[in-house]
Amino acid sequence: MTDIKYRTIGQGPGIVVLHGAMCSGYDHLQLAEAMAHRHTVHLVDRRGRGLSQNAPPGNRIATEVADLGAVLAATGAQDVFGVSSGAIVCLEAARVLPAIRRAAIFEPPLFPGRDVPAAFAATLNRHLDRGRTASALVTGMKGAQMGPAFLRAIPTWLLAPLIGAGVRAEQRKPPTDYLTMAALAPTLRQDFTIVTEASGPADRFATITADVLLLGGSESPLYLKEALDVLGKAIPHATFRELAGADHSAASNTDRRGRPGDVAEALLSFFAA
Repeated sequence: MTDIKYRTIGQGPGIVVLHGAMCSGYDHLQLAEAMAHRHTVHLVDRRGRGLSQNAPPGNRIATEVADLGAVLAATGAQDVFGVSSGAIVCLEAARVLPAIRRAAIFEPPLFPGRDVPAAFAATLNRHLDRGRTASALVTGMKGAQMGPAFLRAIPTWLLAPLIGAGVRAEQRKPPTDYLTMAALAPTLRQDFTIVTEASGPADRFATITADVLLLGGSESPLYLKEALDVLGKAIPHATFRELAGADHSAASNTDRRGRPGDVAEALLSFFAA
């Protein structure tokens, strides 16, 4: 077993949850609590984050697929739920790990080709290498098309000082169970590597034999909706469900603008089938 750690909540058939970028397993605590009456939910902290901070950051999808396989073996779970970049890991795992019976996939940030994410990854890595945490965070936000559109339109050199002030203000506050932006920023390198590696034609996912739920929000960026559409055509046993009024933060806790109850309802229905 690797140094990958997880929180476990509830009782019943197991579900392993993989968070996305700028998060840890704790960001999905309310989702787990909403399913705990019917499932044992394992909230993984991916490499370099939270409970798994001693595990060196991965630099390939295969590394995190192996981590997920180890958690599945340790818990006996056969079902997975992945969010954003964590959804990419779950997709690849469903392709290569026979242990996965069902996979729920929430808005994997896949692009038609690798050029766009690779360019953002190069800029992001350059900022991180030079210690420019705020600029790296801005690059990550723009690359993933997160945050208000008017903020993304502001040049990085102008927006970075504002983000930097927010990072410093957060660090002055008493610590909570949420990881800080400063702590999470270095892990963006890992997430953008995964996105770049996985983007491109979706044909390889046609070999997935597990049942797959493709889940998205009606208010999410267009490219995420297009990715789900492409996956729905490629994966043989895939169904799609859109959450009205939800966006990319839907699976997060309510104080992170999430709608965990709505996501839990969709997951409980899927995993009960």
